Amino acid sequence: MANTARNKPGAEQITDVEEVKVLDNLMTKYESNKKRINTIVTVVLAAVVGYFAYDKLYSEPRESKAATAMAFAQRYFEADSVDKALNGDGQHQGFLKVLKKYSGTTAGNLCNYYAGICYLHKGDFKNAIKYLEDFNGSGTQVRFAAAGALGDAYMENNNSSKAIDAYKKAVENTNDNILTPIYMYRLATVYEMSNKTEEAKKYYQTIKDEYPQSEQAREVEKYLGRLGEHD
Repeated sequence: MANTARNKPGAEQITDVEEVKVLDNLMTKYESNKKRINTIVTVVLAAVVGYFAYDKLYSEPRESKAATAMAFAQRYFEADSVDKALNGDGQHQGFLKVLKKYSGTTAGNLCNYYAGICYLHKGDFKNAIKYLEDFNGSGTQVRFAAAGALGDAYMENNNSSKAIDAYKKAVENTNDNILTPIYMYRLATVYEMSNKTEEAKKYYQTIKDEYPQSEQAREVEKYLGRLGEHD
């Protein structure tokens, strides 16, 4: 991430060298989880697509066509061929055409999610935000992963306030022991970078107490110590 929340116009400038080092370390930790979260999001998507494909998409002819069209783009997505996933290969449609042609279908809606993740991979954060915002995950488990990805896109676009709002939605699923502590860690990190210490401590502590087996729980102890929380 080339720019961070502390570089935003109007943000309090940090002059203390040690504090700068602390925030740089936070950003390094924040960046280090990206590859892992992208993999997790892909797995979540595959599971969701399977559910829709068998339970929803074949209930009507238009839904069936949309699902079939989306399947080719999905294969490119899973192969990390992001451009073909988005735009097609000249023979099969990509997510962008599928969502336009089959708007109003479940598959068309899900293509917004896929497109947003693709643009996030490409570093086009404005388009990532656009498509993730357009995705309607209401009533589905995938909405939490979508909110987390949206938080990432907002952070990359230097909008920590909206990133916080998105991450707070991403951590609402308290039964998810994989995604929730990841996004909770990011939420706490953004709060700390924004000098909102009490909120940061709250979420770091929640990770420690409620997700003790998570990878993030092994990291938060030192952050809590630095913020003045000790056992």
